[in-house]
Amino acid sequence: MTRAILFVALLVAAAAPVAARDILLLPDRVWTSEGNTAHAGWAVLVRDGVIAGVGPREGLHPAADVREIALPGATLMPGLIDLHSHVFLHPYNETLWNDQVLKEAPDYRVLEAAAHARDTLMSGFTALRDLGTEGAGFGDVSIKRAINEGLIPGPRMFVATRAIVATASYGPGPRGFRPDLDLPSGAQEVSGTDEAMRAVREQAARGADWIKLYADYRVGPDGTTAPTFTEAELKAIVDTAHLIGRPVAAHAASREGVAMAVAAGVDTIEHGYGTDEATFAKMKKQGTTYEPTLTAVDATEEYFHHYKPGDPPTDNMREAEHAFRTALKVGVTIGNGSDVGVFAHGTNWREPVAMVRDGMTPAQALHAATDVAARILRQGDHFGRIAVGMRADLAAFSGDPSAHIEDLAHPVLVMKDGTLYRSPDGHP
Repeated sequence: MTRAILFVALLVAAAAPVAARDILLLPDRVWTSEGNTAHAGWAVLVRDGVIAGVGPREGLHPAADVREIALPGATLMPGLIDLHSHVFLHPYNETLWNDQVLKEAPDYRVLEAAAHARDTLMSGFTALRDLGTEGAGFGDVSIKRAINEGLIPGPRMFVATRAIVATASYGPGPRGFRPDLDLPSGAQEVSGTDEAMRAVREQAARGADWIKLYADYRVGPDGTTAPTFTEAELKAIVDTAHLIGRPVAAHAASREGVAMAVAAGVDTIEHGYGTDEATFAKMKKQGTTYEPTLTAVDATEEYFHHYKPGDPPTDNMREAEHAFRTALKVGVTIGNGSDVGVFAHGTNWREPVAMVRDGMTPAQALHAATDVAARILRQGDHFGRIAVGMRADLAAFSGDPSAHIEDLAHPVLVMKDGTLYRSPDGHP
């Protein structure tokens, strides 16, 4: 009996919550996202997963047993956000997209996605909008759940599940494959308004936070990019999604595809490489935001068109840069969205670097990856800024990314919801 009572007592003790210690982060400087410059000599106090104080160290009042973490030479920032990721993909110079979808088993792809989520978090990105599982069904919902329940490390996930495409407009095939093959699709195919609405409702019921549609794709003569949906189909998708509280992201690369998606009322445009100034002006007027995915163009030009870093930009890179600079001039809200998965997970920092290369200041690029991105996610009151009461999603980088954006490649601390995943001593 005594042993049984002792065993129960131990179980109760193990289940009891343990009071979390205050954590005082002591970098050389803090970039809060409220303004454009970093504050030298500031510190950040974290308590129970929330930012409890920010400012000069002498003005903060931690508990007596506070854990202090010195970050010499580093800048502390809000955790970074990537608004266009694919955790179920890996670089096409490793395995072509068709082979990933056709040859990699779904359960193996889930394991890959878990590793990609870990790599993303450890690089300082604490939130992702994942825009389609590319043939892996609703696996992103399970990855999100596993992260939320603490089974695997990863960023906050906002998922779109299967994405919606027009019938026979997306891969694998049908072009280039035997017509008698029944191939798996990289997204959910629909024709007509009824099927379009049904797909939205199904994906939302399965756990989609966002609805992703493909407004255009390589369906024109000789594989040129052209619109895939009718105006009625686009409107049906958008209206159905908005009715049940899901915002809509639209893949659109051509001027016509972007214009049709904007007219239908989508919330974000992804890629937009062929967009003209008039369409960007409509986006600004409607509040449609833009994720330029510049790094995806860099990567695919390297894989398939012999581009090497440092070479003069290719025609496709110049087109993407022109669209980006036009959106910047017009004043469209631009969020950081990279299309990572096309290139290696954990190197998401390449997109802010590319945005600075193509016309943004370092501060603008940091805003695009923090507070602006959080607002696009409808999460601006929860994370994306270093302010009292915000969730403690934080990252520190050696150097000062607000002056030298390339310093984002050197994370030294990562915290999500007050939990340390990376620290300078290597012992979270």
